Amino acid sequence: VANVNASGIFDGKSIFREKCIQMKEEFAVEALYQLHQWSLWRRELKSDDTYLPSSLEEQCRDAFASTVPTPSALQNDVVAELRSIGLDPEEEVLTESGYHLDALVKVAGKRVGVEVDGPFHFVGKKPVGSTILKRRQVAAVEGIALVSVPYWEWDALGRDRGERQRYLRSLLGIC
Repeated sequence: VANVNASGIFDGKSIFREKCIQMKEEFAVEALYQLHQWSLWRRELKSDDTYLPSSLEEQCRDAFASTVPTPSALQNDVVAELRSIGLDPEEEVLTESGYHLDALVKVAGKRVGVEVDGPFHFVGKKPVGSTILKRRQVAAVEGIALVSVPYWEWDALGRDRGERQRYLRSLLGIC
């Protein structure tokens, strides 16, 4: 996932910005998602440039946040074990930036997002671009640390609740 500032192409006076304003009503939902991620990237870089007009930014964020997540059995298992180790996870948290987090817990007074990552988040055992981008943007823009529970690591624990709980404690730095 590229992370290179290209002022002159994407600055507040750019052709790109003007074209986005002209095409505001023509964007498909997927394009609005991407524009929202681009806008978050500009915030991530702490760019001083003018972003998209606030009405277009709002339209992009609303489209991005409108997906309704469906918790998987894997996610439900992880959340149940988070509760069993004494945490109080909030589920399917919609962040201010529009990302959905599978669970959000407090550890040592800090918010930690727990992402339960199934096979679609990976190519082999490497995260796909959208997963990398989400992790980076949530940390940079929201200030929320994220931890990932990859499906193959969870599956390797079997049904042993003690092992699952030790895994989560270790992942979250709870000893």
